[in-house]
Amino acid sequence: MWHYIARRIVYAIPIAIGVTVFCFALVFLAPGNPVQMLLPADASQEVVDLIMKTYGFDRPLPVQYWTWLTRAVVGDLGVSIQSNRPVIDEVLRALGNTVFLSFGAVALAFTIAFVLGTLAAYYRGSAVDRGVTALSIVGVSIPNYWLGIVLVIIFAVELNWLPATGMGPRGSETFDLFAWSHFKHVILPIITLCMVPVGMITRTTRSAVSEVLGNDFVNTLRAKGLGELAVIRHALKNAMPQILAVMGLQFGYLMGGSILVETIFNWPGTGFLLNKAILTRDIPVLQGTILILALVFVFTNLVVDLFQTAVDPRIKRS
Repeated sequence: MWHYIARRIVYAIPIAIGVTVFCFALVFLAPGNPVQMLLPADASQEVVDLIMKTYGFDRPLPVQYWTWLTRAVVGDLGVSIQSNRPVIDEVLRALGNTVFLSFGAVALAFTIAFVLGTLAAYYRGSAVDRGVTALSIVGVSIPNYWLGIVLVIIFAVELNWLPATGMGPRGSETFDLFAWSHFKHVILPIITLCMVPVGMITRTTRSAVSEVLGNDFVNTLRAKGLGELAVIRHALKNAMPQILAVMGLQFGYLMGGSILVETIFNWPGTGFLLNKAILTRDIPVLQGTILILALVFVFTNLVVDLFQTAVDPRIKRS
């Protein structure tokens, strides 16, 4: 087991290095000069050169990358061009809000999908199976940004039951999950984000549990007089590695793919920060946000791989 864990950690190191190269080079592929966002249109060339030198944009790209990487290793992602605040502070504050939103969406999606997928697998070929399959296809097919707009129109504009935007009545600094005036701000974003994971995890659970229920050992368990609940429990234990893998991927997808949802609901997360950095060409914030999100995705997959060893003895022996 420890050999497997060490091997997975070693495999993650070159992936993380490749992520840093991709994150650094990606922002320079977009057109536009970030300095132009800071200076007036009639700024002299001397002022432009001074700003370029201040932020290091006048150096060759390999030198910029090495400087940025050595600073990023110790947690220094530079200073925002727009706000003049440390990038790491802005990214970590936004990351906490996104993790909270994504974790809530994945938890809700897993709860719903686990039940629906198991029912569809147990009653395979029945009306329950066909209904759950249809619901999962609908969940995967609905664009989350469209669903978010529709939910805002219905529950915030027409019915006036829930707030349309923001993270609490006084912002994220004083957010209290256990206060209804704050908690109601997360309901629509979480429902919007969880639709696609519900569809994906439901289909995976249905497929994995259905495959396990078709194995010979399940017939043996029933022949020995084991009840159906105990049989399902054994089947879920064998299907759990596949379900966990998909759930981890969906969590990473929500962390990096929530930019539209956070923009719609004005949620102060990494997606909202990334959108603002793209519009203003704030390269330090853009690089730092993409790097942190990519590393979170790598770390999430590493944790899922390690957690699978606790539920699947076959991985421990590999």
